[in-house]
Amino acid sequence: MTEGEIIHYFVKAGDTVTVDQPLLEVQTDKMVAELPSPASGKVKSIIIDTGDTVEVGTTLLVLETEEGKAAESKGEKLLSEPSSEKVEELPTTLNQTVPVMQETERRFIIAAPYTRKVARKFGVDINEVTGTGKSGRITVEDVHNFVKERDEGSSLEERQETSSKVSEEDVELKHHIKDQGTQKEVKETMPFRGRRKQIAKKMTKSLYTIPHVTQFEEADLTELLAYRNDLKEMNMNISVAAFFIKAIAVALKKFPVFNAKLDEENEVIYLEKEYNIGIATDTEEGLIVPVIHHADRLSVSQIHEKLKELTRKAQEGKLTMDDMRGGTFTVSNVGPLGSIGATPIINHPETGLIAFHKTKKMPVVNENDEIVIRSMMTMSMAFDHRVADGATAVAFTNRFKYLIENPKLWPIELA
Repeated sequence: MTEGEIIHYFVKAGDTVTVDQPLLEVQTDKMVAELPSPASGKVKSIIIDTGDTVEVGTTLLVLETEEGKAAESKGEKLLSEPSSEKVEELPTTLNQTVPVMQETERRFIIAAPYTRKVARKFGVDINEVTGTGKSGRITVEDVHNFVKERDEGSSLEERQETSSKVSEEDVELKHHIKDQGTQKEVKETMPFRGRRKQIAKKMTKSLYTIPHVTQFEEADLTELLAYRNDLKEMNMNISVAAFFIKAIAVALKKFPVFNAKLDEENEVIYLEKEYNIGIATDTEEGLIVPVIHHADRLSVSQIHEKLKELTRKAQEGKLTMDDMRGGTFTVSNVGPLGSIGATPIINHPETGLIAFHKTKKMPVVNENDEIVIRSMMTMSMAFDHRVADGATAVAFTNRFKYLIENPKLWPIELA
């Protein structure tokens, strides 16, 4: 994490707060998190406005605490020395490790920043709203329905007071109407902020920093799919993606240059000793990359369970910072969506990314010049040409192909 957007303050200047009381919400490129108060005291001033994007280390607001009650947050000291005055100021900063409220303190809420904003404008405590979206996600419509039910029992005066809090800027799709004689042109917009903006910045940095080369390949999954079906009959349902991840980890050990990070300033390539595979995951809030740590040490079944867990947490907005950090290589399994090819952008500062595309049955000429039907998958690998060359990339994908095309040899090959 390098920066975050201030979504909402729960407090204002002059409010009295207690330790760990949520002060504000921050949108990072990975999640929306609440920052708790590092100490009890009074909010002296709020420095950063909502909607502003600030870098890590920026002071967001200042608390006044009684002498001797300065606190530490996540092991990082926010006030180095006690003040000699009766009252001291304690700045609350945006730290690299963003604390998240525990479910024991507040019910875990799955809702987009905009949905939360709408709820606040209507004076709705989002904890009281029942979500009808996927995994209990609260939608804007859920908030509107809650307001409608609430207002049915309120007076006309109360309803008018509530509705007056909602301004035109709170409509996510804004309609700009321009008179053109008897015709009107309607333009629709959508917000470019939060995770979408962070993804854009990261992709731009990667594309303009790394000289990308994309290599295309295809692999025969016939034997792997047959082996997977055999496992199903034994009540072992293992995803194909779990086999891919294991094979990637094994191939990286033979070609560590793709499990590396380049430090141009110090003129050195760091060969990572851990094999942490990032999983590009599509969510309602945009692309996110949770990490399977030490994939080389896990069995295929363990990878399968970890993959399910991370995908669920990503969809429900429950990923932690530990789930997101430490990736050394990224895979993107877009085949189930129907893709047949792509030129993926590397997850900077990593060296490589491989995307698995659609698998389909097609006629193939075998070694005996016979036409047979096989299950063929296309894949594309992007790599940093500053760190590795095309021949090495081909050797790497050939190693991966050999492993997934011959699953019955894994007891011999995977030492």
